[in-house]
Amino acid sequence: MTMTTAEADKILSANFAPWVLDLGLSVAAVSEDRALLRLPWSDRLAREGGALSGQALMAAADTATVIAVSAARGGFVPMTTVQQSTSFQRAVTGSDVLIEAVLTKLGRRMAFADITLSDAGSGALAARATTVYALMG
Repeated sequence: MTMTTAEADKILSANFAPWVLDLGLSVAAVSEDRALLRLPWSDRLAREGGALSGQALMAAADTATVIAVSAARGGFVPMTTVQQSTSFQRAVTGSDVLIEAVLTKLGRRMAFADITLSDAGSGALAARATTVYALMG
């Protein structure tokens, strides 16, 4: 059975640090091997010059991976980031960001994902990330 967005939002609210919740992320879609989250635009997340901070984008990519792994596993399991690499391609100013995490491999102990971060207004690619997770449970 595929996880619902409401179930995924509950995982988000129950398992992340308060500062991650302060990003305002919401789950827009979820399926067996991917999760799509929305990061709403906020002046609080912008850096000098008005662009969304890279730290916010990296945290969103990391969080989207947890939701994708949870959807694939049928619920939240303890996990930890082993590696994350992010390449920024363009600034996002004044627009929400859509974060899609797609699992490329899910094993018993490790999970791998590719993440795209796109400007929700224009659809332009803002960043790409890859993550590796150790599954603890």
